[in-house]
Amino acid sequence: MFLSDQDIEKAVKAKKIRIDNFDVTRLNPASYDILLGNKFIVNKEFKSKIIDPVNKIYPETEEIEILDGGEFILHPGHSVLGISHDFFGSDDFLIQLGGKSSLARVGLMIHNTAGVINPGHYLNIVLELTNQNTLPIILRPKMHIGQLVFSKLSSKPRRDYAKVGNFAKNNWENFIKEKKEVKLAKKK
Repeated sequence: MFLSDQDIEKAVKAKKIRIDNFDVTRLNPASYDILLGNKFIVNKEFKSKIIDPVNKIYPETEEIEILDGGEFILHPGHSVLGISHDFFGSDDFLIQLGGKSSLARVGLMIHNTAGVINPGHYLNIVLELTNQNTLPIILRPKMHIGQLVFSKLSSKPRRDYAKVGNFAKNNWENFIKEKKEVKLAKKK
């Protein structure tokens, strides 16, 4: 069973769902909108020859931080990692991340496979941003980027994600090989 807007709000107030800086205006009938954060991880394509997950060969990456009011241009066919502005999680509910139809219609995918947030996982979610369009898409910090759906569990899990999850400690840092921040200012 999925939570309605009023159930989501009640669960946040009862501290059964944590959403930092919860904003009631971002509630939909059965979901909650999350915002895009300021950080992106991009591949250094000029230094990476291949990706071979079996042999743990991954591209070199760098982190880029966009200031509020700035923009990140995602080119056609490119994929980058982004992060949500919102920090959230729950011990009591399964959370699923979905895209916004308005963004999907212009070719923006916000996750490829990692749309499930298990009970016990609290995070700023890493977004797998891909431009499927033939034109560049401008991404701006704090734009509405996705929506969360909350599901009741039939019983409490034996083990929660905080104890067994691969990315339970620091979801974002797992993807940065070289931390080189490039801060891009907002346009005037």
